[in-house]
Amino acid sequence: MYLPFTALLLLFASMRCLATPDTSYISRYPGSNAFPLSVNQVSAPVYASEDDFPGVLRAAKDLQHDIAAVTNKEPVFTTAKPSGKQVVLIGTIGKSSLIDHLIAMKKLDVGNIKGKWETFLIMVIDKPMPGVDRALVIAGSDKRGTIYGIYDLSAQIGVSPWYYWADVPIPHQDKLYVLAGRHSRGEPAVKYRGIFINDEAPAFSGWARQKFGGLNHVMYAKMFELILRLKGNYLWPAMWGNAFNDDDPLNRKTADDYGIVMGTSHHEPMDRAQQEWKRYGTGAWDYNKNGEVLRDFWRKGIENMGNAETIVTVGMRGDGDMAMTEGTNIALLEKIVADQRNIIASVTGKPAERTPQLWALYKEVQEYYDQGMRVPDDITLLLCDDNWGNIRKLPAITEKPRRGGYGIYYHFDYVGGPRNYKWINTNPITKVWEQMHLAYQHHVNQVWIVNVGDLKPMEFPISFFLDYAWNPDKIGANDLQKYTINWAEQQFGKRYAAQIARILSTYTKYNGRRKPELLNERTYSLTNYNEFERVVSEYRQLNVLAGSIYKQISPEYKDAYYELILHPVSAMANLYEMYYTVALNRLYAQQGRAATNETAGKANDLFLKDAEISKYYNTQLAGGKWSHMMDQTHIGYTSWQEPRTNIMPEVTKITVPNEAALGVAVEGSTDWWPRANSTPRLPQFDNLQNSKHFIELFNHGTKPVSYKIEAPGYIKLDAYAGKIDKQRRIWVSIDWQKLPAGKAAADLKISGSDGTKVTVGVNLVRITPGGFKGFIQTDPYVSIEATHYQKAIAGQTYHWMLLPDYGRTASAMTLAYGPAPVKQPVNVKPHLEYAVKLADTGTVTISTYLAPTIDFTPDKSLRYAVSIDDELPRLMPVNADLNPKVWDQAVSGNINIITTSHHVTKAGPHIIKVWMESPGAVLEKIVLGTGEGVKPSYLGPPESFRR
Repeated sequence: MYLPFTALLLLFASMRCLATPDTSYISRYPGSNAFPLSVNQVSAPVYASEDDFPGVLRAAKDLQHDIAAVTNKEPVFTTAKPSGKQVVLIGTIGKSSLIDHLIAMKKLDVGNIKGKWETFLIMVIDKPMPGVDRALVIAGSDKRGTIYGIYDLSAQIGVSPWYYWADVPIPHQDKLYVLAGRHSRGEPAVKYRGIFINDEAPAFSGWARQKFGGLNHVMYAKMFELILRLKGNYLWPAMWGNAFNDDDPLNRKTADDYGIVMGTSHHEPMDRAQQEWKRYGTGAWDYNKNGEVLRDFWRKGIENMGNAETIVTVGMRGDGDMAMTEGTNIALLEKIVADQRNIIASVTGKPAERTPQLWALYKEVQEYYDQGMRVPDDITLLLCDDNWGNIRKLPAITEKPRRGGYGIYYHFDYVGGPRNYKWINTNPITKVWEQMHLAYQHHVNQVWIVNVGDLKPMEFPISFFLDYAWNPDKIGANDLQKYTINWAEQQFGKRYAAQIARILSTYTKYNGRRKPELLNERTYSLTNYNEFERVVSEYRQLNVLAGSIYKQISPEYKDAYYELILHPVSAMANLYEMYYTVALNRLYAQQGRAATNETAGKANDLFLKDAEISKYYNTQLAGGKWSHMMDQTHIGYTSWQEPRTNIMPEVTKITVPNEAALGVAVEGSTDWWPRANSTPRLPQFDNLQNSKHFIELFNHGTKPVSYKIEAPGYIKLDAYAGKIDKQRRIWVSIDWQKLPAGKAAADLKISGSDGTKVTVGVNLVRITPGGFKGFIQTDPYVSIEATHYQKAIAGQTYHWMLLPDYGRTASAMTLAYGPAPVKQPVNVKPHLEYAVKLADTGTVTISTYLAPTIDFTPDKSLRYAVSIDDELPRLMPVNADLNPKVWDQAVSGNINIITTSHHVTKAGPHIIKVWMESPGAVLEKIVLGTGEGVKPSYLGPPESFRR
């Protein structure tokens, strides 16, 4: 019998919450019964038992060094018999004679952690043994439980897990007390939590070769320690030209000594790297033609594995992470898995099900599963995203559990279509949370592993991914900014934490709008909605803020701040500025502006600045510690594959004549006057938004040109006359108090000293909103951010959830499992209502901006519907993977825009309703198009007036 799903969630959540400390158990002050870990240059000695795991003894030495780094007083570490008034005792239940003795003497109660997976207990006990007054005990249920307890204490005293990998300084403390009580973080919700170093050339591999002589056990030791400090336990090692088990005979032993569970990637079966086949394999990677050779090759992998903790990848893809040959049949693949399991059983001498295994449903392999291929129940089914952060498949929420459970292979980095993305962090944790929250809700909790590329610069999303995997119930959607602040505080201290967290959230949101490798001068509209200028301005402002904190922050934090905050902001701000300047250059060249060559030069300077930013990171940052880490190219893509070097975008230079000549351009148009035949018109002005628009006057020649503008008294300009060397933008606004009643149009008359005369039309509309509350149409569209609804109607089994800061513009809305706080009638379906006041009638379009979610449901039932007033809702599938073209556009733009057609018979108030049937779809924005419709842009029109 199964408990109802919601009941299970509540039960598991309560268990973990009881065990998870929400506040620090370290104090600078001697509270009641607090343990003096290090006070006034006296640090309590650290004891462990020599019969404990090597990984525990090694981590205990790390604690010794960490205490010394914080206090400048290194404690003694020894495996001798404990003695002294105040001591630290570390050990693993059932392995450490020291801890087992305390349990046997009933000095230590481990009833709530014994037998659990990777669980620790930290507590102070009195008179633990003769000659010792008090002891701080760190006890683990197993090897990693003890190690996590050690590193939890290290983090609490101020040692960031990123002290090496991001140069986070360790703040000094003179006094460290451990508060009384039983401190634990409970059992992890996800059993195996890890990262995949992938796509590591040229950056990571170049760095490792220079600093360590290659991807050897010395380098991997640094990585293993990081994973454990982050409470991860699993690694897929680098495999681009590398073979973990073959490159260095000490790699595997070091991993096992540290306590890291190893695996091989989704397409490298039986614990053998692809490079090993290239080195030692003979014949074709084809089981039909070369089965005996492949079986011998795989057998060697299991023999080399020995007793080291491993999750064995089973199954088979084509060589080099490619699809199997066309026509590959399910019977053959099932035989491959069966033969692999026979090898596992034969070599290990125990039933195959006693060796952890996974089968990755990656790309076309999922199709085999969908067509009926099955593997034994003890094998973990590793479900996958689409390489762009959108999970492709999840088990039904009511599905019977599997012995091997389910896992997720997720991506922060990818090589492949529609474009590689490897250079910089583009992963907002709001997106990561939304997708992994769905996975957890669907009982995917055996393995979570994420492709992190070069590891740097993915520090923040790696932290979040592993923290969330430990306890998803602790971090809700509304906790994400708090999490970000806490993370910033851990790296940089409290003073600037809130500001840094805001920068961190904002830059990942901006970077996530479109991967930098996909950017070019055409991505954003230069003319419609001032879009390109707006997004560049946002980056400029963010860069100024990030730079101001860099100037203020203490010198010891500057390297870490540059790596984690300033570099991803300044590098992307510069990249956006460059593409924007290239776009301006091409427009100016078409219009013959005298400023054309200036923009060409500026674009080249920005391209060179990009190289300088990377050079600083590689050669000067942290004394050159991260040489090669920013070698990744990111400018000049012409296909999915990266260019060998960054390529400067093409710019145009023109010959500028001597004679002055005035040109006029208006906001929203690429035309210029007097050359164009049409009448120039500014975008419409209305009294509700009290907007302003601009005219640009420019010179065609090298000699200055004078201008004069005649305007009615109710039109305000920031300049009415002047002299132009190259160009000048003039802002236009309306004094609505002076505007005569009924006046709907006016003219601006521009004249130049060269004889040019241009009249610019101005359209004016005065809107009376009355008592209406909602969105009021002031343009040929109404643009609505998803969170600005009038009503959110929940259902019986689902409720609406706001995803703060999610998506490309503001925040987002989605359905979540669980009933609404107020019970709903049986026939009520979950929907959002948006009040709009329309000026137009007739055919209108509604473009629904959805996250690029893939329909992960077994029956492809993920849908939404939209309606105006009481019309029959238009029911539409939600699936960014509907076909290759849809998917390509959706992941490239990080949005799936679905447009439906409707009819409005009368102007005035209306209600737009957006319906959803089940969790999964994420609504970011709604845009109604009327009359002239919506102009092309990347982000869609900015939000309309709302009251």
